[in-house]
Amino acid sequence: MVSALILTKNEEHDLRGCLSTLAWCDDIHVLDSWSTDGTMDIALKAGAHVIRREGGPARELFAGDEAEHKNWAIRNIRFKYPWIFHIDADERMTPELVAAVQKAVSYPGEKVAFRVRRRDFLADRWLKHVQASPFYLRLFRPDKMKYERLINPASLPDGPVGQLAGYLDHYPFSKGMTHWLSKHNSYSSLEAQQIVQNRKTNQRFSLRQALLAEDPNQRRFHQKELFYRMPARPFTKFLLLYVGKCGFLDGSGGFTYALLQSFYEYMIVLKTKELTRRLAGSAQANQVAAQPHIDADKSEVETLHANSGSSNSLLA
Repeated sequence: MVSALILTKNEEHDLRGCLSTLAWCDDIHVLDSWSTDGTMDIALKAGAHVIRREGGPARELFAGDEAEHKNWAIRNIRFKYPWIFHIDADERMTPELVAAVQKAVSYPGEKVAFRVRRRDFLADRWLKHVQASPFYLRLFRPDKMKYERLINPASLPDGPVGQLAGYLDHYPFSKGMTHWLSKHNSYSSLEAQQIVQNRKTNQRFSLRQALLAEDPNQRRFHQKELFYRMPARPFTKFLLLYVGKCGFLDGSGGFTYALLQSFYEYMIVLKTKELTRRLAGSAQANQVAAQPHIDADKSEVETLHANSGSSNSLLA
């Protein structure tokens, strides 16, 4: 009664573990961003349907736009069932969550999506407190869902949302700290692009929604837009996670995670400034390039006037 969707790029390290928790599902789809390792072989051997997007803008993770990548998947893949559970390769469904998913789609009522509580782990320790928000929309009807933002997209369901029992376990450091840093270096570039894009379009945010929205995903979307307008964001994020969310209760893991997240925020700040300067410099260069043509036309007019004046004096 439920199809599964996994987005991959070189996930041979984690994919087997993810697929093992999807043994209950007979319609698994892997949307791959041109992996160069054993990802495809693992997926095919597990009986999953593997799709590679032909003719995409680049053979990169999410093709440079995670929301567009996900929107393409839910609009174009032929899923067997009317409900989709979206899961990442470094995530695992607990038995309680599997049972909750099956129950929810049997009696959904008017609900078009369900949020899941995710547990992030560092060195096998659950980071119970330091997460900004543990709730994510992962079970939904594809015709009632859309995504926005280049990276870490907001899930925007068109209808009522419920909540599932059980946990979705997440192992973001399973490939090691170097991989986490490399991935978030790429993510920070897309976040910077998103911020600059928002500023160009004067994208609005609602303070009321950021503080009072009942839907955690809507609240998270507006909080992110509000957060990007705050000064000293890296330090603010550390305080929010380590003090505000009581991340210190997670021990050394909580401190490490809060520090990494603040460093990630600092990369976004630096890249946003760099991108803004680059765009301003490009605009200024275009203006300068156009200036000689204006001066040349002006000089030509002045020359014509001068010649005209000389002719008149001779005729006089």
